[in-house]
Amino acid sequence: MNHENTSHDETPNAEAGSLAETPTSLPATSGPLKTITVGETRYTLLGTAHVSAESADDVHALLASGAFDAVAIELCDARHHSMSNPDAMGEQDLFQVFRQGKAGMVAASLALGAFQQRIADQSGIQPGAEMRAAVEEANRLKLPLLLVDRDVGVTLKRIYSNVPWWQRFSLFSGLLGSVLSRQDVSKEDIEKLKEGDMLEATFSEFAAESEALYTPLIRERDRYMALRLAEDAPPGRYQHVLVVLGAGHLKGTGEHLETPLPAEPKVERETLEATPPPSKLWKALPWLITALVLTGFAIGFSRNTDLGWQLVLEWFLINGILSGGATIIAMAHPVTVIATFFAAPLTSLNPTIGAGFVAAGVELFMRKPKVRDFSSLRHDVTQLKGWWKNRVSRTLLVFILATLGSAVGTWVAGFRIAGALFGG
Repeated sequence: MNHENTSHDETPNAEAGSLAETPTSLPATSGPLKTITVGETRYTLLGTAHVSAESADDVHALLASGAFDAVAIELCDARHHSMSNPDAMGEQDLFQVFRQGKAGMVAASLALGAFQQRIADQSGIQPGAEMRAAVEEANRLKLPLLLVDRDVGVTLKRIYSNVPWWQRFSLFSGLLGSVLSRQDVSKEDIEKLKEGDMLEATFSEFAAESEALYTPLIRERDRYMALRLAEDAPPGRYQHVLVVLGAGHLKGTGEHLETPLPAEPKVERETLEATPPPSKLWKALPWLITALVLTGFAIGFSRNTDLGWQLVLEWFLINGILSGGATIIAMAHPVTVIATFFAAPLTSLNPTIGAGFVAAGVELFMRKPKVRDFSSLRHDVTQLKGWWKNRVSRTLLVFILATLGSAVGTWVAGFRIAGALFGG
């Protein structure tokens, strides 16, 4: 991307005379503007507030001026599809979601959607109205629409991989706790959304103090959006591109555009889309636990047959009760509870299949979600009781709680076996 660039910032509500440096005069806006010229192309970055009617008005006014021949927005394909089709969740095959290990990601997405809906209900403004305005105007004016943000699932995975393991539980329990709370969304949370996006508002409490979280959540996305612009709207392809993004990304993305970007931005962009593989130790841990438990059984039987059967019985009871009991919390079907009770001790010794997968599969068979469950899903999950009322979200809870119960049961039973064998 050849850089012979100039840039200037335009303050909110600027008078037309202050925009003399811009070849085409732009209307005044409530949010900050930054125009960067690279070769034959100008990129005007509009910093928006994701909960603001004024930001949507800014987008309408700028595009109505006729100054732009392309529009880029801070959305990924998945969020654009969800915005265009609010019932997209109903198109997913839940069994495949569980088989592919995506249940946690789907649950997190639902929780974020619930948070967004609560804000909309409370403030009267749908978060992301400015993005909808950009999509509508681009379609109306027949302008190319460029989706330049990284996939939300990739960002969540990179956040998970980047933070130390001991912070992960508090991070995601904080996410679920904040979005499932019955209390109204605070004014402070709404103000945070006026500076960033849904992910940033949710994790802002952690991001401010954690470089490990700030990097994938903010810094990487700034770089990613600049790379996507260099790839999808390189200098010379368009004359003037309007880039609509959260105000919190304006400075970082602008700085990347102002400096030379790689001649092949796709290469670096793909590295920012990669999910770091789990460590070899983490991948080997389930097999190591299985080997240790089976070794414990063998030692027990070699010492005394009664001791061996005692260890086996305790393994089955502890695993079964904790995993099956966890599905009771999710109000699973009685057959699901029984199946999980018997499956968990066996799946804990087979790392290729989890108790959560068995539990969710039985629950889907016993209580197949109906059309109305999918259609009311977005509304139901805005309330805590709705997660249990809706068959789709309840099946997700069954999967997650059965998995957690089995994991806890494995550790508790493992220590119990070790204590019986080596505790004297």
